[in-house]
Amino acid sequence: MSVRITAAKLMVLSALMAALLGVSASPAFAAGNAQAGEAQAMVCASCHGQDGASAIDPSYPQLAGQNERYLARQLKMFQSGERDVALMTAQLIGKSEQDLDDLAAYYASLPSKVAEATGTDADIELATRIYKGGIANKGVAACSSCHGPNGAGNAQAGFPRISGQSAQYTAAQLTAYREGERRSDEVFGGMMRGVSKGLSDREIVVLSDYISGLN
Repeated sequence: MSVRITAAKLMVLSALMAALLGVSASPAFAAGNAQAGEAQAMVCASCHGQDGASAIDPSYPQLAGQNERYLARQLKMFQSGERDVALMTAQLIGKSEQDLDDLAAYYASLPSKVAEATGTDADIELATRIYKGGIANKGVAACSSCHGPNGAGNAQAGFPRISGQSAQYTAAQLTAYREGERRSDEVFGGMMRGVSKGLSDREIVVLSDYISGLN
């Protein structure tokens, strides 16, 4: 029992250190202009919906209500190709850094939508345990330590809002982190890759479904 408690304490400490790292390691951030971002967002609506929360495909993320710092960083990574999604890179060609900050501010200003988890009682129970307490014996830290009890994330640290995302999108991102295909957590010391490495396929599926219904 004492070993498990120690492991849990270590996971909490790691999460707190990661949060501090996120605040200190993030580049200087100037808030964008949401009104200017609305004009920039016209082309984005064809995939992410007019409201930023009605993506045409569940594999696309919901942008409405996303934390501004996180979203601005992802847009800049898409534009540079550091985050390799060819469709997004093509859409952002020619946009200035201010344009991207404005886009982030606009989508952050929109109200997010909440989905509803569809898993069985057993699935929800498993996902709740992982989200709130992690899996000590596999080195999986509690998701809530960085993303908050309701999935709203940490705006100052640049940790994203994850509540309301489609289960398909979240599962794809966790899997990509686990397989080393997504590396956009580099500034945070590979934290998401480290966490997802300990998750099985089933755990990713039930956790993603649970997250979609957080509010």
